[in-house]
Amino acid sequence: MTSRMFKFGVTAASACVGSVLASYTLDRWNSPHVVNNAQTLPPKRKRTLPPRADQIKSLMSGEEFDVLIIGGGATGAGCALDSVTRGLKTALVELDDFASGTSSRSTKLIHGGVRYLQKAILGLDLEQYRMVKEALQERATMLESAPHLTHPLPIMLPVYTWWQVPYYWVGIKAYDLVAGDRNVKSSYYLSKKDALELFPMLKKDKLCGAIVYYDGQQDDARMCLAVALTAARHGATVCNHVEVKELLKKDDGTGKQVLCGAKVKDHISGKEFTVKAKCIVNAAGPFTDSIRKMDNPTVKSICCPSSGVHIVLPGYYSPDQMGLLDPSTSDGRVIFFLPWQRQTIAGTTDLPCEITHNPTPTEDEIQFILSEIKNYLNADVEVRRGDVLSAWSGIRPLVSDPNKDDTQSLARNHIVHVSPSNLITIAGGKWTTYRAMAEHTIDAAIKACNLKPERAEAVTSYLKIEGGQGWTPTMYIRLVQDFGLECEVAQHLAKSYGDRAFAVSKMASLTGKRWPIIGNRIHPEFPYIDAEIRYGVREYACTAVDMIARRLRLAFLNVQAAQEALPVIVDIMGEELQWSKDEKERQIKNATEFLANEMGHSVNRTSKERIPIKLSKEEIQTYIKRFQLIDKDKKGYVSINDIRRALKSFGDADVSGEQLHEILREIDTNMNGQVELDEYLQMMSAIKTGDVAYSRFARMAELEEQKQEAANLKQKISVDRSGGGL
Repeated sequence: MTSRMFKFGVTAASACVGSVLASYTLDRWNSPHVVNNAQTLPPKRKRTLPPRADQIKSLMSGEEFDVLIIGGGATGAGCALDSVTRGLKTALVELDDFASGTSSRSTKLIHGGVRYLQKAILGLDLEQYRMVKEALQERATMLESAPHLTHPLPIMLPVYTWWQVPYYWVGIKAYDLVAGDRNVKSSYYLSKKDALELFPMLKKDKLCGAIVYYDGQQDDARMCLAVALTAARHGATVCNHVEVKELLKKDDGTGKQVLCGAKVKDHISGKEFTVKAKCIVNAAGPFTDSIRKMDNPTVKSICCPSSGVHIVLPGYYSPDQMGLLDPSTSDGRVIFFLPWQRQTIAGTTDLPCEITHNPTPTEDEIQFILSEIKNYLNADVEVRRGDVLSAWSGIRPLVSDPNKDDTQSLARNHIVHVSPSNLITIAGGKWTTYRAMAEHTIDAAIKACNLKPERAEAVTSYLKIEGGQGWTPTMYIRLVQDFGLECEVAQHLAKSYGDRAFAVSKMASLTGKRWPIIGNRIHPEFPYIDAEIRYGVREYACTAVDMIARRLRLAFLNVQAAQEALPVIVDIMGEELQWSKDEKERQIKNATEFLANEMGHSVNRTSKERIPIKLSKEEIQTYIKRFQLIDKDKKGYVSINDIRRALKSFGDADVSGEQLHEILREIDTNMNGQVELDEYLQMMSAIKTGDVAYSRFARMAELEEQKQEAANLKQKISVDRSGGGL
């Protein structure tokens, strides 16, 4: 025991001393150069947000841009903002939508990486240390630049072995130390009692205490969009749904072939045209190598893709303002368990994968996350498969290392590479360091392509992102008082749009009620209102998927709710974009496929189909009786007309046809438009085992039985024999 404690003490002390010395030494080596703030103040926004049609016209104008950026994720949008605020004529094109790939499928954390710092200190890895330090600096910058979309988040690290308390305390304090004066808030130790008070869902058996540290949290898709919109306001031409088909080259006069533009296609209009540019930046994330091979088909791949799956659970799984970190899962990975937008995010996995535009979560990955969660929650919290509201997979574009086989040991370091034809490639990195990555990329572009910016240095570290200029924590109160919005809706608008929430509110329709005065919700369970759909079109949303996944976050929060809100969303978008009836149907079909394949709807349904029927004989008899009460015509199945008739008998006469179909779809596993007895029994078995949380059809059948029993009782007992009647 003494030997064990001695080894532990040496390790802890070494980690602490090592981190102090490393931080001090590197701060001296890498001290940032001091610049004159008067020369580096960012330019003021030059214009209102131009419509997408004007952005396309700018691309098609034939004018030569200084920089053309390929990719509209966090890095690409950051490059566009850095470039245009230096005074360079800038364009950005994105095949799909802004943040449609990895940038909208993150853990939503703004962090330096506790795990990477542990590896850096214990492995004496200078590169990882520098990456963590840079990320912690950028974490503070993000929290300052977009205060409406970001906020500090305390994360609890529960400790179940007493000797690990000082070990983790030292490690987390080292994390604070590396952040220096850019630290968010200081970490602290909690006793068992205090830890359970702050995180009552936590498993209490053998709990010794907990360490709480701070990182940041964001709305990743809206953050990426806000960066792109800020670039557009400063004069950049940014266009989503525009694909690069070919890179163009010319002779630079010395016999060298250099890039001079690209052939592109606008997928909304179908038009193809050429965009001229002095410099092309490849910021395509996981698809970096496909762009590099357009430049040179023989080039070797530099990206090592890794899949990360997250799931969303109901908000009651975690406190509103406290996350949880599992530092060592059963296979050595890290699992985060975080409150986000009144729900709970859990993830992530980390497995090598193939590059695809449509990554899908698997049942095995979902079950892995659920099983790990169970290890940290108390017995009162039954972790049920049916509580998974949505699930998604994101592809991390890690920079590969030929000496390592497993992606878990790869740091999210970024590289900037300049090809012989001057293609500037930015690869790797992480969400938190998007601004620094963009700065390094544009520095390389200016040097390689001999560009002449108005400002030699980046100014984005001083810049407020779209919506952040006039935002205050209590701004939502003005929205309630000035517009008559619900408080919950006003808070949501303030956090999602910042000072642009006033422009959104002006588009809201009257409710016809005493309160709220304006703001019709598109789904009763979420604070999204009709005005956001109209404003989202002005934020360059072109498809229903753009809207439900990245302007609103409904697809990520609750896939079933997103499906239910689709008809309303498509109708409003149809008004704004003049969609025909056929186009509306196509949009609903595409969005439904997106929800099914990429947001976990189909894997949720498949998991229900696999559930064996585990019911007692008495339970089966009860459910058969309920089924037959709804199937009044004794057809052997329940049709949509049976559901309509049952709901009408309960007083729900105004249920829409779409709502009826939703009730049918949640139980009609074989998709034949009717509910059969075995499907109903399977649903009831799934509810019993916790694989399904709730079913409106099951509740309707239960109420039908209660109504029938009440009617039978009324017939059996007459007034004369009931004991009176006076």
